Amino acid sequence: MSNLLAWARQLQAISENGITYAVNDYDLERYRHLQKIAAEMMAAGDGNISPLDVAEFFNREKGHATPKVDVRAAVFRDDRILLVREISDGGWTLPGGWCDVGDSPSIAAVREVKEESGFDVRATKLVAVHDRDKHGHPAIPYHAYKMFFLCELIGGEAKTSNETDGVEFFAEDKLPRLSLTRTVPEQIAMVFRHYREPGLGTEWD
Repeated sequence: MSNLLAWARQLQAISENGITYAVNDYDLERYRHLQKIAAEMMAAGDGNISPLDVAEFFNREKGHATPKVDVRAAVFRDDRILLVREISDGGWTLPGGWCDVGDSPSIAAVREVKEESGFDVRATKLVAVHDRDKHGHPAIPYHAYKMFFLCELIGGEAKTSNETDGVEFFAEDKLPRLSLTRTVPEQIAMVFRHYREPGLGTEWD
């Protein structure tokens, strides 16, 4: 992640917290102006998104600035891992997505598998909690934590969704092109290790 993007995200967090806790209109105006500068910096650092689009991302966030939470599910059948193909970029990924308010992380992971692949699963182990910025993903406007769960396949059948157009199980040595925004090769290797060695402890950071 570039310094420019890192600085922009820090300014965004400061401005969001300022807007949340400001006690007068003068402070609100200053923090909104700071938020606009952060959006312009982020757009300049990315090059593929406009300041208005970034500002729209920011406007959806309310309250104290905190990392977003992304969950990913590792589901195995016959020593092969379940991946879904994202319509947005044509890459394959572990099923998953942002947690919804009111969901526990494991429930969110189970729901995402059903929605994106058609399969019913049960979460059995928390494999890892990653700071997304430390694992080689392309930069995004948000700071995010990623939680990876091993899940047991208990039913259902392959079915695509409005976000996915492919559902398949892959051997570790025959992986397709991944959607690196969502899943990177080291994470696939990690969940295979935990699948083969159930006694491994949860990884973090």
